[in-house]
Amino acid sequence: MEEIKLRINVVNFFVSGQGHALYLPSTIESVCLQIRKILELVAFGSLVANKDVYTAVHSKVSSAWNAGDILRELERVNPGFYPVPVIEVPSDIPGVHRQNKKREGDYLTKPEFAEVYGRCGAIAHAANPYGKGIDYKHYQQMLPRWQTQIMNLLNSHEIHLLGDPGVYVIHMKEHGDDKVHFYRFKPAQVN
Repeated sequence: MEEIKLRINVVNFFVSGQGHALYLPSTIESVCLQIRKILELVAFGSLVANKDVYTAVHSKVSSAWNAGDILRELERVNPGFYPVPVIEVPSDIPGVHRQNKKREGDYLTKPEFAEVYGRCGAIAHAANPYGKGIDYKHYQQMLPRWQTQIMNLLNSHEIHLLGDPGVYVIHMKEHGDDKVHFYRFKPAQVN
């Protein structure tokens, strides 16, 4: 998650207009590379706690260019691999101050993940000079949206690690602290 934060900072730097890579196409291509890497880190993050499975899955899909294939393989191995974005809200439960509520609609969904991953990969190659070319203006319009959707997915989310019955709640930052924090919640023991 710390690496994702660094890459999001690069995306923010370019998308906000604070910096550029000398001209529009190279700037957009640079942002797309960062987004693609962020998505790969998100996809493989739930397997990182299990080195053998991570290595096997990563070697199987590392050369795959189709996000749908990658997502299907990851889901086969760990059905709970995709982050569930949450928002903390006041709790109605006595003694519990806050609880998580699933975030609705403004984050990067799995189908959108596949689309964005594919679009960011497509721009990595030189355009066919006899084809229609790359629509850099379209990418320029979409990048802020993708950036926001990724941040809404990750700002506060739940994740299930392979082989762990608990759930992890990840906060990309907390009040007065820019570090990533995580909290593990395990199922209650029933007697």
